[in-house]
Amino acid sequence: MALIDVNSKRFKNFMAKLYGWGAAVVILGAMFKILHLPGADYMLVIGLTTEAVIFFFSAFEKPSEEVDWTLVYPELAGMSDDEAEFNSSYNRQLSATQELDRMLEEAKIDGELIDSLGNGLRRFGDAASKLTETSEAAAATGAYNEQLSLASKNMESLNALYAVQLESSANHMETQNTLMEKLNSSIQGSEKLSTEVSSLVTNMTQLNSVYGGMLSAMNVNRSN
Repeated sequence: MALIDVNSKRFKNFMAKLYGWGAAVVILGAMFKILHLPGADYMLVIGLTTEAVIFFFSAFEKPSEEVDWTLVYPELAGMSDDEAEFNSSYNRQLSATQELDRMLEEAKIDGELIDSLGNGLRRFGDAASKLTETSEAAAATGAYNEQLSLASKNMESLNALYAVQLESSANHMETQNTLMEKLNSSIQGSEKLSTEVSSLVTNMTQLNSVYGGMLSAMNVNRSN
């Protein structure tokens, strides 16, 4: 009794899982080595060892049996493998073509209907092309409207800035006018003060003259 029954379904399932799991380990080892990750050498050794184990177990797999097509197609008997394969493929293709012709005939699909279908597809293509052009035009119009909206917002911002500038200029002019009025008032006050000082000087001069005359008269009287 053999330890491993290579023809059993259990062994075939085991080999299928071994191929999948082993390939995953091998790929991980290669990835660690390529990316120079820590432990890359150990992973590469594990991957290569796993691959060796897979090859070892695959040696016990039974080769697949070739199907004898002469049992299905007796006319293939005596032909070489290439000729048999060619004839088999040709017969399958011919059968498929015949089946397709039969299905088209049952569905009442003839050359006229196929031509009509082709014309419909061409018209559909033309309509799709026009629709694409319309969509592009709509997209361009949308972009233009967005630019107009942006320009309008910029103009509003400029107008607001201009209004603020005008208000600031008006306030500045008002301040200057007030300052000029005060300056004019100060100048007028200075002129009035100057006039009063001149008048005071004149009065003082006259008073000095009178006082000088009185002193002269008093001196004359004393001499006599």
